[in-house]
Amino acid sequence: MLSKRIISCLDVRDGKLAKSVKFVNTVDIGDPVVTAKKYYDEGIDELVFYDITASSNNHNIMIDVVSRVASTIFIPFSVGGGLRTVQDCTKVRMAGAEKINVNTAAVANPSLISEASLALGAQAVVLSMDVLKTGVSENIPSGYEIVTHGGRNKTGLDAIEWAKTGEQLGAGELVVNSIDADGTKEGYEINLTRMIAQAVTIPVIASGGGGKPEHLYNVLTEGHADAALVASMLHYSEYTIREIKEYLHSRGIKIRRT
Repeated sequence: MLSKRIISCLDVRDGKLAKSVKFVNTVDIGDPVVTAKKYYDEGIDELVFYDITASSNNHNIMIDVVSRVASTIFIPFSVGGGLRTVQDCTKVRMAGAEKINVNTAAVANPSLISEASLALGAQAVVLSMDVLKTGVSENIPSGYEIVTHGGRNKTGLDAIEWAKTGEQLGAGELVVNSIDADGTKEGYEINLTRMIAQAVTIPVIASGGGGKPEHLYNVLTEGHADAALVASMLHYSEYTIREIKEYLHSRGIKIRRT
């Protein structure tokens, strides 16, 4: 059995580490380069960097910040936000990122997934999905809809079907971010994560809602997630990476311990 992974998310706005609740009320809370180094030193398994306004404001990702983060850490590092072409993805890889995350641009142009997978390898392509619970309807049979542009635009895409499409097009991994749970620290969207994990064969990363170690345990077991993404509980020093990993180990989760 593969070890479960703990991944920290660095949301970046205008070069600063930021945090929001349900994608609104965003505040700046620090320096992403300093924070990345801190989490690396403390034993995080992977880092994800999101330029959270690149798509909504139609600007390119900040390559200089990506390069500075990549130069300070030696673990898998994934980058997303504003990646619209294979050339954009390649620039991020050349700046030091091991993986690229596509989201809004992939919804607008699904072939971006297959083109990036062909150019970079499926293992380097992550489809990031921002998901809103909308209720079951004819167009959204799962009750969960894909939204884009930082949660601003509904797409009419069913989350489960989009996950399947992403895998078929060549994504090697999925990030499933629940907007309803984002930043609440009240627990992951277990039902959503489980539905997607059961619908695909590629790894699924649960995102949105982690507030205490028990939440990670629940989504890694009941939610069938391969990894859990955390932000607030680390950013605000409520838990350390070691505390989270020791708790999961004590509950029988196979985890790389620090």
